[in-house]
Amino acid sequence: MKTRSFEYFIDPGHGWVKVSKRLLMDLGIAGEITSYSYERGDHAYLEEDCDMGALYTALRAKGIEPKLRHRYADQSSRIRRYASYQVMTK
Repeated sequence: MKTRSFEYFIDPGHGWVKVSKRLLMDLGIAGEITSYSYERGDHAYLEEDCDMGALYTALRAKGIEPKLRHRYADQSSRIRRYASYQVMTK
């Protein structure tokens, strides 16, 4: 099984995995991501409780094992100020 690394941002209250929006489209899950996740530029920040699980399921179905590089913050993450994820249709 191949592996693919992602950054996993964690603050005292929550966590998000950073992923390109293109990958979400390629995996066919761009429309499944909730507004509890965030986006900025070409990236989405998938919340850990539900949306990150959808990413894991889609990757593993393609034979890819996700690996996380943890990025800890001792205060509220700036990700919380990003725009809520909007469903991608293109």
